[in-house]
Amino acid sequence: MRSAAATRPAPTASAIEARIKLLRRKVQIARRKLAMTEDDYRALLLRVTGQASSTTCGPSHLDELLREFRRLGFRDVAPRAGKGRRPPPKEAQIRMIHGVWNEISPLVANGDESALRAFVRRQTKSPATPDGISAPEFLDSVQANKVLEGLKAWRARLRKQAA
Repeated sequence: MRSAAATRPAPTASAIEARIKLLRRKVQIARRKLAMTEDDYRALLLRVTGQASSTTCGPSHLDELLREFRRLGFRDVAPRAGKGRRPPPKEAQIRMIHGVWNEISPLVANGDESALRAFVRRQTKSPATPDGISAPEFLDSVQANKVLEGLKAWRARLRKQAA
């Protein structure tokens, strides 16, 4: 019975080039994260790989260099989707905001698009965006949900007053 490594085809030249490109990017990211000067980086590169430039390094040399960066404190973790990055709103959320606004607009004194934008701006004020977001189209999914829920609550209050 053959091992999995024996049956695996050899990597293509383009796959090797892609891996080298990725490793070079990681090396440059590590260099910036560790705030290395150009001279310090060149000395480290020469000491670890024996090469004067990362462009002349192969995958094994770049792996060694990354190991050294990790030893010096570099952490190469991918950003998590849940932390700091919010997905853009779905088109349906934006359509729903405009749909609920179209129901509310006849019931308020100023029901034009500028009033919707002012509502969105008030609903999205935060320390990160002190002036708020200027239009529904620029909201992320969490902000769009907050605006939508605010519009629904406003609609419910207006319906209650009308009854």
